[in-house]
Amino acid sequence: MFGKKLAIDLGTANVLVYEPKQGVIVNEPSVVAISTIDNSVMAIGAEAKEMLGRTPDTIVASHPLKDGVIADYRITQAMIHHYISKALGGFRLTRPDIMITVPAGATSTERRAVTDATLAAGARAAYIIREPIAAALGANVPIASPAGNMVVNIGAGTTEIAILSLGGVVAQHSIRVGGNKLDAAIAETIRRTHGLAIGAQTAEEIKKEFGSALIMKQDKKREIRGRDVVAGLPKTVSINSHEITHAMADELEKIVLAIRAVLEKTPPELSSDIIDRGMLITGGGALLGNLDKLLTNITGVPCVVAEEAQLCVVKGAGIALDNLDEYKRSLAGLK
Repeated sequence: MFGKKLAIDLGTANVLVYEPKQGVIVNEPSVVAISTIDNSVMAIGAEAKEMLGRTPDTIVASHPLKDGVIADYRITQAMIHHYISKALGGFRLTRPDIMITVPAGATSTERRAVTDATLAAGARAAYIIREPIAAALGANVPIASPAGNMVVNIGAGTTEIAILSLGGVVAQHSIRVGGNKLDAAIAETIRRTHGLAIGAQTAEEIKKEFGSALIMKQDKKREIRGRDVVAGLPKTVSINSHEITHAMADELEKIVLAIRAVLEKTPPELSSDIIDRGMLITGGGALLGNLDKLLTNITGVPCVVAEEAQLCVVKGAGIALDNLDEYKRSLAGLK
């Protein structure tokens, strides 16, 4: 009765921890640095992210989650335990109940791995919720109503598209394309056109600074630094926003095709609801410039970017955890 409750959005790029009535209490990168000498954890979160691409042979800094699911069980368990302790403090009398998010397309084996890792990390009880349902709850969408609601959650590793009605998923599609693939496409384009090798963090900075899903009227320019792929020496080149838009086009097309696939599977009655209500975009990927306009232009469905798009999933998981009886139908079958 008096135990703590926590919701955790276990993302490919970031881990967010939400406590009902307190809000988001942890928001850090899902990066872990491991010593190759004794296999011990050296750093987790922001400190570990600073090591990415800068470590000696004795340290490996990496993301233990790939495409939204666990790639390394032991390290993920250590990371969850770290964030539980950070959220609740080192000494506690009771273990917390935890709601944790999974991609809509996660297999039963992948869901079980998340549950087991959460229990092993110190949870008293572990519940799981699909990301599109959590995103809708976090954006205050009335998912229990007999009307169609469409959610597109674009994270770092996956894009989840779902049609929700009466508290459940009517149609869904999950593709392993997200912010990381956009970063990789930017890095590859710069390597191919300018002969410059850049790291993932530099590519992400470029995307955030002037990435746009549509060609902008004003072409912005900036200088970037990296390694010359031919000479192997440091090099500076000038890039423009138009080439960054072109670089991301193929990956964005995959997201558009996935959205179309879900719309084609949607019952006609719900399709009319979606035209009226529009498509809700959540997740960090929703912040890409002009993405809502691109999706509206291609699908004909009005698009709305959720407020605090990056926090919708973890907030929704917290709402579900705080109202378990009310949302039992939405969580059914997830074990």
